[in-house]
Amino acid sequence: MSEITVPAMGESITEGTIFKWHVKEGDSVNIGDVLLELETDKVNLEISAESEGVVEKILRQEGENVTIGEVLGQISPQEGVASAPAPKAAEAPVSAQTETAPAPAAEASKPQAPVPAQNEEGAGLTASPSARKLARERGIDLDQVQGRDPIGRIYHDDVKNHNEAKPAAPSKSAAATAAPAAQAPAAEYGKPVERTRMSRRRQTIANRLVEAQHTAAMLTTFNEVDMTAILDVRKRRKQAFQEKHDVGLGFMSFFTKAVVGALKRFPHLNAEIDGDDIVVKKFYDIGIAVSAKEGLVVPVVRDADRLGFAEIEKEIGNLAAKARNNALSLSELQGGTFTITNGGVFGSLLSTPILNTPQVGILGMHKIQLRPVAIDAERMENRPMMYIALSYDHRIVDGSEAVRFLVTVKELLEDPESLLLEG
Repeated sequence: MSEITVPAMGESITEGTIFKWHVKEGDSVNIGDVLLELETDKVNLEISAESEGVVEKILRQEGENVTIGEVLGQISPQEGVASAPAPKAAEAPVSAQTETAPAPAAEASKPQAPVPAQNEEGAGLTASPSARKLARERGIDLDQVQGRDPIGRIYHDDVKNHNEAKPAAPSKSAAATAAPAAQAPAAEYGKPVERTRMSRRRQTIANRLVEAQHTAAMLTTFNEVDMTAILDVRKRRKQAFQEKHDVGLGFMSFFTKAVVGALKRFPHLNAEIDGDDIVVKKFYDIGIAVSAKEGLVVPVVRDADRLGFAEIEKEIGNLAAKARNNALSLSELQGGTFTITNGGVFGSLLSTPILNTPQVGILGMHKIQLRPVAIDAERMENRPMMYIALSYDHRIVDGSEAVRFLVTVKELLEDPESLLLEG
């Protein structure tokens, strides 16, 4: 008889919630068959059978919280068939639950999550050097530190603010976590309502956004871009670009190139705070926010400064397709240095985006709208205009620096040819 257990799930992910069982007791399964799906803070994981046989017992139910190594069920060999030896434990394939993406692409197969190293205390976590040093000095177990980073990285301030006396929250029972939508008592509100439990991912998003506002000195500055030149380039070059590169020429490649050019001039927007240190990153991994069913997902375009327009469009299309097909890996969601979010696809005219900590800058794009613009003292023209917003961490980015960064983005976008030099 073999056991169904929770596998290692990637950096600093130690528990999940049983989202759905794909089998029931008495079902026959083969090696590799998907048995159940786990929901974690950032991605969903599929657990597959490591031996063939019959599902003898299911020990944990949908909605229950479980931890790495916990036994979820048992598989017994079928009569007359020797139980196949269980292969070396493999990580569960990773998927991010999303349903909207900006560009189509071929369906991707689901990659596997990396297994964290376990050769020292806290090695399974991603922690900054100063965080590890402070943890050693204070005798704090890094596994018990609650980080503010959505991907689980532990920083100096996380260790500094850690309260060892705080008891761990008990695991919720199936009755508490898997309760279906239910109508609340009419006496409570006076009229019918529906009450549903937040998913694990939605809870994490809520906590991280509030934490970002509490830990960063967040400020937003605005400007507007005349999109005439970009629209003209796309009109003239779109068909030839599509035929040559087999990908459409969208807006995101222009904005990604403009952001990279501006980050090179103002490197503090491409940094993060680690304790009392400012870590300026000499690479440009740009996160592209994608709206998902369970909340925002931010896959990362790696080394965007080294990519051409076609390569950026293809990479964004590939990541978007993976998001739509629930096939994003943890590595594709980790480590961005700056984020771009486009509320314009939903019709937003203006917004103040919230930082994707530990990053210190995020650019918000918005709807293109025809507006009357003064060309000179005597002429007015209707121009396609877009408001852009930069939210930044005022702790290390001065107001003048943020304003000049945004002006640089504006100037690069209004002169697309300059992107070939600056981006």
